[in-house]
Amino acid sequence: MPHPYVLLSAAVSLDGCLDDTGPGRLLLSGPADFDRVDEVRAESDAILVGAGTLRADNPRLLVNSAERRAARVAAGRPEYPLKVTVSGSGDLDPDANFWSTGGEKIVYTSDEGAERAGEALRGLGVDVVSVGPGVDWRAVLTHLHDVRGVRRLMVEGGGRVHTQLLRQGLADELQLALAPLVVGEPDAPRLFGPGDYPGGPRNRLRLIETRPVGDVVLMRYVPTAPGTGTVPSAADHRWLALACELAAECPPSRTAFSVGAVVVAADGTELARGYSRESDPVSHAEEAALAKIEQGDPRLATATVYSSLEPCARRASRPAPCARLILDAGVRRVVTAWREPDTFVAGADGSGLLAAAGADVLVLAEYEADAKAPNRHLA
Repeated sequence: MPHPYVLLSAAVSLDGCLDDTGPGRLLLSGPADFDRVDEVRAESDAILVGAGTLRADNPRLLVNSAERRAARVAAGRPEYPLKVTVSGSGDLDPDANFWSTGGEKIVYTSDEGAERAGEALRGLGVDVVSVGPGVDWRAVLTHLHDVRGVRRLMVEGGGRVHTQLLRQGLADELQLALAPLVVGEPDAPRLFGPGDYPGGPRNRLRLIETRPVGDVVLMRYVPTAPGTGTVPSAADHRWLALACELAAECPPSRTAFSVGAVVVAADGTELARGYSRESDPVSHAEEAALAKIEQGDPRLATATVYSSLEPCARRASRPAPCARLILDAGVRRVVTAWREPDTFVAGADGSGLLAAAGADVLVLAEYEADAKAPNRHLA
């Protein structure tokens, strides 16, 4: 199911700490960065923090700038973003600042925690939503997207929430403000905890921006590691969007689709990309991409092929269709945006051919319009 764009926002010390162990909150950012965070909040549909952060910091989570709030209203949006917290236990303080300031609030909790949270927050106008026997992050994000209309979600902590979202491949972006100080306390809370992260320890997130903001440095990263099986990761969306962009580079044709493809290793390394008719008048996107990778490359066994259109199951111009080329290369995971219509081949079912051979096929239909765009002339 579609999810909001999930942006993790945090400030850390040079030794990776979110705070010290003292009784008061350690302010890692300065005025310039606080204003930047206020701007990011104003651009968001919702702001989320974990219940632990509510207890430790008692935040208000407001858009402080009157000009930014006015701009939201002028654009037909609520004055404040939706405020969201997550608590498996439902143990929440009704006197916290979170509930008495800003606009609408929502709590996601477990079946057991829903009764407790509902009782504690009775009369405060807070929406309490149970997402099952435990806190299921995919269910939380689906509800925010489908029911509350959230398209951009800013997550401000704490470390446990950041860790869970990144480990589950649900974070689309990390905005990290690096403060020029060292905490040095072994028990100080840190940004990310131990565990298995997508792509393993060799996975490198991609840096998309770095700039000074006052005396801190802002760094923006996006994930690169594909998901596993038929469970999508945030990186799957990014790579498939790239495949759709590549389709626009195809030489035009009245007798063939324009398709883009990218092959990505499990650690997020791009192995190759291609597009239809890139190398000759009849080449297909997956064919063009795979031809650039050395035969027998061991990374192919755990790689993912992203294709804007379902890989073909039958073709007249080559001995083997693209679905067969993918299988012969050893790839067993394919992510696509659009199932092949009957325009040129009736009953095409590349996904079925792949699945029958044991490959995982994932269709992210929210990118179908992007995949169709370079092919409008074929309608």
